[in-house]
Amino acid sequence: MVGRALIFRGEATFAHSKIEIRNSTMIVVVTGASQGIGQAIAEAFADRDGAQIVLAARSADALESVAASYRDHGGEALVVPTDVTDDEAVAEMADTVQSEWGVPDVLVNNAGLFRHAPLDELTLDGFREQLDVNLTGTFAVTQAFLPAMRKRGTGHLFFMGSVASIQTYPGNAGYCAAKHGVRGLARVVREETKDEGLRVTTVLPGATYTPTWDGVDLPEERFMPPEDIARSIVDAYHLSDRTVLEELVLRPQAGDV
Repeated sequence: MVGRALIFRGEATFAHSKIEIRNSTMIVVVTGASQGIGQAIAEAFADRDGAQIVLAARSADALESVAASYRDHGGEALVVPTDVTDDEAVAEMADTVQSEWGVPDVLVNNAGLFRHAPLDELTLDGFREQLDVNLTGTFAVTQAFLPAMRKRGTGHLFFMGSVASIQTYPGNAGYCAAKHGVRGLARVVREETKDEGLRVTTVLPGATYTPTWDGVDLPEERFMPPEDIARSIVDAYHLSDRTVLEELVLRPQAGDV
């Protein structure tokens, strides 16, 4: 179920640059916003656009910690704790966003789950779990917001895929299957909405320095910083309405981990 929505308003400061909330009411919804790439995306849109940010993830405490940065600097954030595998919670989240603020200008489907397991260790439940979070949850969130975005005739949807959407990795059957599915879903959404004023981008990052890699014996420099992924997404949004970056592949300079 959806927890209580918390709203903070005013100015926002991120990445050491101060901006003021503009008169426009740009609304950005980010799932999986409690840490890592999702948190970086939320901060990047707030930093560059003074956007109103909807923060969605399972952990209310973690989301409130992220939102504290907005509150401390007068930013505006709507905190909506949501489990994307809970259909009712997703529907309630979308209702909360649209009743409090309106139809989002940007929807970032970032919620995800990664569990490494060779085929002979991967259980059916483990396989289904990764499909539920990474793929079915992404569909549920898209389905919840898309009708209103189509009706308005504007908006940009970002789907967080992975390099595992375009190639395979041993020990990642569940994750690769799910992320291949995310890419396929995004491409269908693109084809069905391109004549309706919506833009769709699939983001395909490689190894990024997030809690997913905790415990791995590799230096931070071997990974991409999440801020680079976030900056690329904001840049893609800022292309003219005549252009869409359909797919965005990013890898560490040294290649895959």
